[in-house]
Amino acid sequence: MSTRVTTGMVQRNILADLNAVNGRLTRAQMQAASGKQITRPSDDPFNTSRALALRQDLEATRQYMRNVDDADSWLKATDTALTQITDSVQLARDLVLQGASDSSDPAAREAIAQQVEQLIKSVKESANANYRGSYLFSGAKSDTAPYDVDGADAYLGDGGTIARQIGPGTSIEVNVRADDALGGPTGVLSTLRGIVTHLRAGDGTALRTGDLDALDAGIDKLLGIQAAGGARANRLEAATGRLAELEESTISQLSTTEDADIAKTLIELNSQSAAYQAALRAGASLLQVSLMDFLR
Repeated sequence: MSTRVTTGMVQRNILADLNAVNGRLTRAQMQAASGKQITRPSDDPFNTSRALALRQDLEATRQYMRNVDDADSWLKATDTALTQITDSVQLARDLVLQGASDSSDPAAREAIAQQVEQLIKSVKESANANYRGSYLFSGAKSDTAPYDVDGADAYLGDGGTIARQIGPGTSIEVNVRADDALGGPTGVLSTLRGIVTHLRAGDGTALRTGDLDALDAGIDKLLGIQAAGGARANRLEAATGRLAELEESTISQLSTTEDADIAKTLIELNSQSAAYQAALRAGASLLQVSLMDFLR
C-alpha cells in the first residue's frame, strides 16, 4: 500500500527541520555571545550542577576572606588602643618616679596625683575604643562601653568572646576584654588609683616598691596581650594567602566547567549558519509549486 505525500506534509517536515537547525544555530550564537558553553541547564545537566556547586564554594571562600579582613581590622584597632593604654601607663610610671623621690613636697605630689587621675581617664577612654560601632573591649556586650570615664572603674562589659569564621570549621577570637587587661585588684586601674592615694599620703616607700612593681607587671601584661594579638594577625595573614589560592583554584575550575572554547564555538557557529542557509534554500526550492504541478 503506497502512501501519498501531500504538500502539507512536506511543508511540516521542512519547517521541523528548519526549526531544529535554527535551534542549533541559536545555541551557537548564544555561546559565542556569552562566552559560556552552558547557556541553560538543559545544555549540560551534569556540568550545570557542578557549576552551581563551584559557585557556592566560591561565595563561601569570599565570605571567609571578608571575615579575615574584618578580623584583621578589629585586631589592628585593638592594637592601636592597647598601644595608647601602654603609653599612658608608661607615662604614669615616669610620674611615679618623680613623686616617689623624697625631695618631692606635698604640692608637687598633689600635682602629680592630678596628672595620674587624668591618665586614668585616658586609659579608660582608650579602653572604650570601638570598631564600626562595636566596643572592642566589652566582650560580647559590644554595644556597651566597658568603662564610665568619669565614674567608677567597674567593668561594664561581660566575659563573652567575639570570633570570626575564617575557614570551614575554623574560627579565630578577635576581642580582648578590658577586665582581663586592666581590671582586678592588682590590675592597672587599681594600681593607678592606689598611686593617687599614696601620692596624697606622701607614702614614698609604697610608690618606690609596690606601685612601681605593679605598674611594671601591668605594662608586661599589656605587651603580652599585644604579642598574642600579633600572633593572631600572623595567622590571619596565612589564612588570607590560603583563601586567595583557593579562590583562584575554584575560579579556574568554574571556567573549565562553564566557559566555551571560543575557537571551537566560532567554527560551530559558522557551520550551523551555513547549514541553516542551506536548509532555507532547499526548503524554498521544494516548496515552489506552480499551477502546472497541480494539472499533472
